[in-house]
Amino acid sequence: MRPLALLLLISASATAADWPQFLGPQRNGVADKSEPALPDSFPGDLPPLWKKSVGSGFAGPVVVGGQVIIIHRESSDMTTESLDAKTGLPAWRTVYTTDYVDSFGFDNGPRAVPAVADGRVFTYGPEGRATAMDLKTGKEVWHYDTAAALGSEQGFFGRAPSPLVMGDKVIFAPGGISGGKPAGVIALGAADGKLVWNAADDQAGCASPILIKDGLLAWMRNQLWFLNPAGEVLASQPLRSSMDASVNAATPVDCGGGRYLISAGYGVGAHLLHVADGKIETVWKKEDSLDCHYATPVRVGDHLYGFHGRQERGMNLRCIEIATGKVAWEDPDGVPGGTLIAVGDELLVVTERGELWIVRASPEKFQQLAAIQILRAGHRSHAAYADGILYARDTEHLVAVKLR
Repeated sequence: MRPLALLLLISASATAADWPQFLGPQRNGVADKSEPALPDSFPGDLPPLWKKSVGSGFAGPVVVGGQVIIIHRESSDMTTESLDAKTGLPAWRTVYTTDYVDSFGFDNGPRAVPAVADGRVFTYGPEGRATAMDLKTGKEVWHYDTAAALGSEQGFFGRAPSPLVMGDKVIFAPGGISGGKPAGVIALGAADGKLVWNAADDQAGCASPILIKDGLLAWMRNQLWFLNPAGEVLASQPLRSSMDASVNAATPVDCGGGRYLISAGYGVGAHLLHVADGKIETVWKKEDSLDCHYATPVRVGDHLYGFHGRQERGMNLRCIEIATGKVAWEDPDGVPGGTLIAVGDELLVVTERGELWIVRASPEKFQQLAAIQILRAGHRSHAAYADGILYARDTEHLVAVKLR
């Protein structure tokens, strides 16, 4: 099945202005072309269209058919909610009980962003529970416990890869074993939650899998895996830090022509790889070009834009040339970190300070067009952007900010 057909299956229940999964319509942090251009400035203030209290977690929202779906944790309840995209009014709420405790004493909430396709909402909790719910009612359709069934370990920061819908299957990357065979990556039936296939002998990482021309790419704890749609391993490449306390968190980025950027901190650096014909080949690799600690960069034309550096030491927004890895510019001041969405030739940047920036996506120079405070500081979830509205959360609230 070609990638266009796969993407059409993924978005069968989504409209052009939807944001139905982690990193948006094409899972690359780029808004749909139908979205209007961003403003070049903000008014004196930018009050939210609506605001809703939420519990703990780093999982950002998704938007489908006028509904905002978010998963968060309230005490011992792992809560998935549907809200009206324009008003924030609740439509349904579904919960299950969790006992997950973060190994490092950080946030005990969910990390993985939901995925929505064909009238179903798919979530993956940090304790290892994969769940499917009806999009209209929130009624649970099935669940699959990867910890119990596969021996999936929670890792350093809980199970974090977001689910990926591939036709009539949902892909998860839990790490584990099934029937004596590796289950680093698994496919569950979207309709019934039954295990369809399992492959990849690896532990779970924090990066999410993506669809590519001949199947999918999954960056796990130790290696990058190239699998076909039937779950057969076509190629793999060892790629991780020598440090034990490290994670691979940024999702691979499609750079065109069969090239993908794989990037992490902890000494891993940036790697441009060519993935095709059952092979993974290195085009270039560099440290101190675009070392992504947790946020996935975005591609606009022949350049990539992303946050470089370790969060605890401060990061800089950078632009690099895809062909060479050469740094075109970086912002002069730096921030603790942030996430990005490309809208046309501009970038929506949500920083860990709780600021919203609009930045020109041009390799010529760093040009910040606007900046305004919209959230509390100290949060790092990815936002969603649909129909001219940005949906973003911090430690206490989910806010909807109308930009057009």
